[in-house]
Amino acid sequence: MHKYLLFGTYTAEGFKGLVAEGGPRRVEAVRIAVESVGGSLESFNFSLGEYDFYVIVNLPDNVSATAFSLAGNASAYFTMKTVSLLTPEELDKALRINVNYRYPGK
Repeated sequence: MHKYLLFGTYTAEGFKGLVAEGGPRRVEAVRIAVESVGGSLESFNFSLGEYDFYVIVNLPDNVSATAFSLAGNASAYFTMKTVSLLTPEELDKALRINVNYRYPGK
């Protein structure tokens, strides 16, 4: 499983729905959606500031993450960004890979 951070903002229509059904029902709807693509919901937090929610999910792969993101962003209720998260061990593996790259002007 791969870990992803999803964060976004509700539209006016999304806020109307959130007010009507409340936070726990929204979290449950997201949990069901994540499970429908073979994943699990790790956390869902509403927030103040630039973004209205932050969600961490575990999904099988980038294809599942893309399907989930497209389904959400196709709605008129919110816009969402998706970030793939790396474990410290995955970062260490990446650091050990020698990339043959020439910098501009070198």
